Amino acid sequence: MGRQIKKAAVIGSGVMGSGIAAHLANIGIPSLLLDIVPRELTPQEEAKGLTLESKAVRNRISTESIKRLAKQKPAPLATKSLATYIEPGNLEDDLARLSEVDWIIEVVVENLDIKRQLFEKVDAVRTPGTIVTSNTSGISIEAMAEGRSEDFQAHFLGTHFFNPPRYLKLLEVIPTEKTNPDVLSFVKAFAEDTLGKGVVECKDTPNFIANRIGTYGLLVTANEMLKGEYSVGEIDSVTGPLIGRPKSATFRTLDVVGLDTFLHVAKNVYDEVDGAEKDVFDPPAFMKEMAEKGMLGSKSGQGFFVQKRTEKGKEILELNPVTLEYQERKKLRAASVEQAKQAKKPGDKLKVLAYADDRAGQLIWNLVKPTLLYSAEKAYEIANDIKAVDEAMRWGFGWELGPFEMWDAIGVAKSVERMEAEGETVPGWVKEMLETGNETFYKGSSYFHQGEYKGVESNPKNIHLKSLKPDNVVMKNSGASLIDIGDDVALLEFHSPNNSIGLDVIQMVNKSIEEVEKNFKGLVISNQGKNFCVGANLMMILMEAQDDNFFEIDLVIRQFQQAMANVRYSAKPVVTGPFGMTLGGGAEICLPSASIQAAHETYMGLVEVGVGLIPGGGGNKELYLRNLESLPQGAQIDLQAIANKTFETIAMAKVATSAHEARENGFLSERDGVVMNGEHVIHRAKQQVIHLEESGYRPPERKKIPVVGETGYATLLLGAKTMKFGGMISDHDLKIAEKLAFVLAGGRVPKGTLVDEQYLLDLEREAFLSLVGEPKSQQRMQYMLTKGKPLRN
Repeated sequence: MGRQIKKAAVIGSGVMGSGIAAHLANIGIPSLLLDIVPRELTPQEEAKGLTLESKAVRNRISTESIKRLAKQKPAPLATKSLATYIEPGNLEDDLARLSEVDWIIEVVVENLDIKRQLFEKVDAVRTPGTIVTSNTSGISIEAMAEGRSEDFQAHFLGTHFFNPPRYLKLLEVIPTEKTNPDVLSFVKAFAEDTLGKGVVECKDTPNFIANRIGTYGLLVTANEMLKGEYSVGEIDSVTGPLIGRPKSATFRTLDVVGLDTFLHVAKNVYDEVDGAEKDVFDPPAFMKEMAEKGMLGSKSGQGFFVQKRTEKGKEILELNPVTLEYQERKKLRAASVEQAKQAKKPGDKLKVLAYADDRAGQLIWNLVKPTLLYSAEKAYEIANDIKAVDEAMRWGFGWELGPFEMWDAIGVAKSVERMEAEGETVPGWVKEMLETGNETFYKGSSYFHQGEYKGVESNPKNIHLKSLKPDNVVMKNSGASLIDIGDDVALLEFHSPNNSIGLDVIQMVNKSIEEVEKNFKGLVISNQGKNFCVGANLMMILMEAQDDNFFEIDLVIRQFQQAMANVRYSAKPVVTGPFGMTLGGGAEICLPSASIQAAHETYMGLVEVGVGLIPGGGGNKELYLRNLESLPQGAQIDLQAIANKTFETIAMAKVATSAHEARENGFLSERDGVVMNGEHVIHRAKQQVIHLEESGYRPPERKKIPVVGETGYATLLLGAKTMKFGGMISDHDLKIAEKLAFVLAGGRVPKGTLVDEQYLLDLEREAFLSLVGEPKSQQRMQYMLTKGKPLRN
């Protein structure tokens, strides 16, 4: 048995430390969360008669941090109950307990002396062989390890998580000269496979990779704003999704991060470099003045933007960097902006803007040019290769394209010619690349490295569907493709708009199962879109309903139900791999499968009530069945409790905020798994197909289902009516709830009656069809399609 991480300790319980402990809890790794001992009592502690020697007082700082996890947004814990995996403690009473753990993570204040003093204490109590890492965002790792024991130094490295640790994919790993290579490779593999991270190895330089390039880009933007007299809002309107960056663009991102944090990160580099680079890392005077005035962003209620009540209602105002007053938010209007919006890919949008001869074009060129040059100049000083730089920016800052991918998108030769014409110095290795006839940093899945193209070493658990196509496509139509993913396993990939389910997708589900039963071990249903599936094609349903074409809708629902029955009763195992939004019909495809292998970040729910309907593809029956099956063998079955739970989950359109919560809501059961790394979902689903097939898979037998019948229907209805009288739901909500209750109760039959599946499906289809005809349901569908949110009518 190789090395394992069974228990960890996190030292420092601030937002970052408690966030890392929460992420370990999500995986099921218990941790000890330690902080300093308070020096004085709070009034509440005094009132309780506690003293500075009381354990509750001595552990107060980490205990309160654990409590705060439940209230934080976005939630650091996959589900609140996981907080029990984190044990509070303090650095005096519990220091010796560091000998119990396999990994010690330091997350204390960014001060070299404090960190070194702490590591001296850690070195004295840790068990030899225990890994120790620092979550610094930019202090030298070598300097921290100086003077420590040989065993400590061999097991010490930097692990820089990005905030929030649960959601941001990047983990920068920084070895020292003395880090044992086996320890380094263990940490990288553990972080990728178990923590679900995108791991980038960095050199021990100020701010490592992502913060070095990202901070540089932000400061260049702030300087360009002043020079070109652009407003804060104008900058943010073109430096977000338009150029492949997150919605929070530039200054909104700074408001979220906190200006104080940003200035601290900039100072890390400023203190270590000189010349022109030092000038860039000296933030503009207005930023320092903002920090002095406490205008730090979201945490202080105002920063580059502020929300105020005006005559127009709540309004977001932007900061004027010259006067530090707030004014109406502006957007940058230019022909190139409209033109860029028409382009499909982020690279094409960027190309339009970078070469446009208007105000937006000049701005983007003046931001992109220095960032590309700086990335090329620093690449081999901060990283082992250009791929590491691109991955760090994609995973840490949410860029769709890293700097070298951006450069390829705008054309390397063309942009270099322009840069040189403008008097810039292009790093020698980029010029050499062009002179040897190589015009791009990437070719297929290889990247340019020291004079030649080097293949990307990829984790075998990363299955890239794009690279398997078109050679391995077995069959396809407009909505989906069946792909041979090797080892006699096929995969059904949706590629309709938003991966929604229409007749084309339903047809491919049926054809795929037929093909797999003849020629494959089993089927995986998954894809690599933005979300697994956001449900049925609502536009199609609404258009047919408005044309009173109920015969057509009835046909679609019958076919959808039949396809889901084919998934359930397929002779070969069908394994689904959901991730991201898995809503409505997306959840209905997963529920009947032999096994679900869900990404940790899977947001699953039957949300049809939000558009005035109930699930129509068998989702009501399947969730009820899963809740029934979840009872231990031989347990006394309380049918009403199961009907109530199922009713509540569907009627409230509950969406799980993680795969763990999907398990609590009844969507996942014992036969399902959770995959921490979203990129490994297809691999895990494929392995599950092979495992099931080799274990002699047999489809479930068709059994009759016990229902609560007429008396249970009355009970369900009473709950809904109580909510109606309490003003919590509308008349139309009550009408939908009545239909849903009727379906789940199994109609007008005595309690405990055994009914067959088709009977429940017919009830569901009739209820769905009657709701589709309701004007208020059609209004809800229309509203969702135009506004993207539910209407309460």
